Amino acid sequence: MSKRSVEVFTAGCQLCDETVKLVRELACSNCDVQVWDLRTESATNEGLEKAAQYGIHRVPAVVVNGQLAECCQNQQPISREHLIAAGIGQG
Repeated sequence: MSKRSVEVFTAGCQLCDETVKLVRELACSNCDVQVWDLRTESATNEGLEKAAQYGIHRVPAVVVNGQLAECCQNQQPISREHLIAAGIGQG
């Protein structure tokens, strides 16, 4: 089975930290998790460019295999169920 790319965009807030923790709990051996910190003092050009490419306007946000998770597209709270539906942790 191929690797699943999971990108989490954060800004250092409590909700962002909880999202990173949840993604890491759910991630399986086929999930390659990358966390992008978008705070001004920590942000890299690559992270900022990726956020713009995905159309991310608020954080936390989760992208799976290049697709912004549906909950993030609809500005819903990120939940365990949303992340599983996006494909995180599915073997």
